[in-house]
Amino acid sequence: MKQSTGAALRRDRIRRRYKYVDSSFILFLITIFQIVSFIPVVFANGGFAAESAILAFGYLAFEWIYVFFMQSVMKKVNFELELIAFFLSGIGLCIAESVEQGAMKMQLLTIVLGVIVYDVLLWFIKDVKRVMFMRAPLSVFTIIFFVGCFAFIYLTGNEINGAYNWISLGPISFQPSELVKIAFVFVGAATLDKMLTSKNIYLFIAFAMGCIGVLFLMKDFGTALIFFFTFIVIAFMRSGDIRSIAFICVAALIGALIILYFRPHVAARFATYRHIWDDPYDRGFQQTRLLIYSVSGGLQGLGIGNGQLRHVYASTTDLVFGMLCEELGLIVAFAVVLTFAILLVYAVKCSKSSPSTFYSISAAAAASLILFQTSLNIFGVTDILPLTGVTLPFISEGGSSMVSCWALFAFIKAADIRAYPNLYKTA
Repeated sequence: MKQSTGAALRRDRIRRRYKYVDSSFILFLITIFQIVSFIPVVFANGGFAAESAILAFGYLAFEWIYVFFMQSVMKKVNFELELIAFFLSGIGLCIAESVEQGAMKMQLLTIVLGVIVYDVLLWFIKDVKRVMFMRAPLSVFTIIFFVGCFAFIYLTGNEINGAYNWISLGPISFQPSELVKIAFVFVGAATLDKMLTSKNIYLFIAFAMGCIGVLFLMKDFGTALIFFFTFIVIAFMRSGDIRSIAFICVAALIGALIILYFRPHVAARFATYRHIWDDPYDRGFQQTRLLIYSVSGGLQGLGIGNGQLRHVYASTTDLVFGMLCEELGLIVAFAVVLTFAILLVYAVKCSKSSPSTFYSISAAAAASLILFQTSLNIFGVTDILPLTGVTLPFISEGGSSMVSCWALFAFIKAADIRAYPNLYKTA
């Protein structure tokens, strides 16, 4: 009797915590916003861009078809994460197409691919035994893949902005580090799920340091910082030992200082930080224009296509948040920041009642990775931190980043007990 009463109380507590969101109404509001945003793109320069109109309509249709199919056929009930991703991705599509007509085509394809990866990965990790079986092979494959990618990039001399982090195969190019993010969260959460032993910890440390080491060889220091932060989150989630985490952070800081001392070209990348106005026409050109243009839009923005930041290098990738502020306004920019904050609240809430420790760790790690990357991008754009060259999740133009973000959302979604109808009804 006591056990049944306790189960009933727990079930009621979980159900009160997870109130269903009216996904159709929220998606309707998002669609209205997206239609208003796409209109200036479709009717740019007084003409009518038929291809842009078809692609915009295709994206809107894809959102509704996906939610309707999952709701009516697959019997899914919660779409908070999908709506967040659709909202952010729509902004990215609009900005990319406004700068270069036709850019939305490839970006839309990667969104569809990302959704497919999201659903497949979500299905795969719902079986914890399957996850545990794959952790060792995946960790070995990831290191081999990452090292092989670096060797290929280095030998082919494909250096972009001083870094070896892009693989180009004809018309297709991608960042291997974006794909490794998925494996990093997967292996880290799976390795530390069942038991906290020295062997498990050392294996994960070796795997993490291997990935971060390759990133340093690639000179992709922004992504290396993201990986290290994620490593700290995963380690703390399982151990809770603040002293050990502090020791790791101090060791990493010393290592970073050594690299800056012996590699002057690395330090030169941060030389303009907080000194951009000393040389606004050379080394500080990008950052000064970024700050000027991003605040010129005010609360409502100058309108899609009317900004000046679009003419600055990397406006749709590293600097996209500044372009968002300039053309869509600070209100929309604040809404984007608030959306990422909602993602954090959602991930924390799901982690507290997830069906497995693996889901709790992986959800926290994936959300932390996305939010830390978001912080680096936004704080870099606003000159609070140095520009690190990382993308703004879902909004920055880039296919590998888009697929990676959708895949990371699968880890967060897997922690939501509502994704397991049988468990949720008997919780």
